[in-house]
Amino acid sequence: MAPVSRSLQSDGADWYLARMQKVTPPIVVITTGGTIDKAYFDALSAYKIGEPMVKKMLDVANVTRPFRVVEMFRKDSLDLTDQDRRALYETVAALDTDRVVITHGTDTMTDSAQVLKAIAGKTIVFTGALSPARFAESDAMFNLGMAFAAVQTLPAGVYVAMSGQVTVDAEKLGRD
Repeated sequence: MAPVSRSLQSDGADWYLARMQKVTPPIVVITTGGTIDKAYFDALSAYKIGEPMVKKMLDVANVTRPFRVVEMFRKDSLDLTDQDRRALYETVAALDTDRVVITHGTDTMTDSAQVLKAIAGKTIVFTGALSPARFAESDAMFNLGMAFAAVQTLPAGVYVAMSGQVTVDAEKLGRD
């Protein structure tokens, strides 16, 4: 078998990337706030939910899979209401993609996951962080990477990807 020329190899890679971008719908990442997006301002732990960090994290990781970030809320998950969860449900159900990652605070992540279980035909992966993405030693990048991989490989359903685990039973994941 004759060796493949360098130009043919690069043309093949270009073709593959172009095909992936045309055929593969983007993964939608919905941000709701939570610790992953917190910004602390003083030693007394006063904070606010800042600008979502997801796009920056995926850019830093050189993610080539097409994605789109949708900012829904900038709330601590304890402040999410039933109306907020209903809006999240309606947004996810209406998306033109079947692969969705949701960044969410850990305190009520399972409550929101329960609501979204009623959506059929989509792979939905919740993730968050125990320390803000803005911190040097945060689990945010690892958890987001896990969620991004999980959403591409799991069948339709609702999952949580946190702390090195992916589960369909979010109640089994401890916060400690």
